[in-house]
Amino acid sequence: MTWASIDLNADLGEGFGRWRLTDDEQLLSVVTSANVACGFHAGDAATMRDVCRIAAERSVRIGAQVAYRDLAGFGRRAMDVPPDELAAEVAYQIGALEVFARAAGSRVSYVKPHGALYNRVVRDEEQAAAVVEGVRLAGGRLPLLSLPGSALHTLAEKAGLPVVTEGFADRAYTAQGTLVPRREEGAVLSDEAAVVDRSVSMARFGVVAARCGRTVAVRPRSLCVHGDTPGAVALARRVRQGLEEAGVRVEAFV
Repeated sequence: MTWASIDLNADLGEGFGRWRLTDDEQLLSVVTSANVACGFHAGDAATMRDVCRIAAERSVRIGAQVAYRDLAGFGRRAMDVPPDELAAEVAYQIGALEVFARAAGSRVSYVKPHGALYNRVVRDEEQAAAVVEGVRLAGGRLPLLSLPGSALHTLAEKAGLPVVTEGFADRAYTAQGTLVPRREEGAVLSDEAAVVDRSVSMARFGVVAARCGRTVAVRPRSLCVHGDTPGAVALARRVRQGLEEAGVRVEAFV
């Protein structure tokens, strides 16, 4: 299954205090959905407020990017968190961002796990169930962004939560349709032409070439361009331009 349009999302607000990692203002002129760091892997109150304000002004959807409590490791280190504690921390992060989204005249429209948590809930049903419970604790039926076929995808659907399949423009895939670990060479892609070609392939045909050369079905409803990679703004602009030139409408999924 492919879609008449595709959402373009990026991870934003990934700084802390005076340290800034993502070019939030420029990326918010390109993407249609913003995954905003909620203070556990990156981000702070002032940054969350500013990103929500700009996103609301530009009609960009605001998403809570929830993570393990790991500022030092940028949320990319494997952690074992008891399910009850993880559920509470997911709800806490969503609630914190909701305050600033509401103050900006918007709302939190979806939830996306970050880093190690995102990869963990692909296969770990216990951690995936805790994320689902955290979303339910936060109230409402917020959509969850996830890899197709993941444990999180399955459990969220069973719980009655909307699920949005996600693809990654600038990440390499395994033959199983999962992301190549960042510690491996070639896991993050930077060649603009290749990234654009892969994005168009995922948007128009629902497939992407795995690192081994095999074609993998992904069928994304939302496409992610990472905000913390060098040249992220230029890359995001090229991806959006390439999609539109290929006849793909770029718009938020909610």
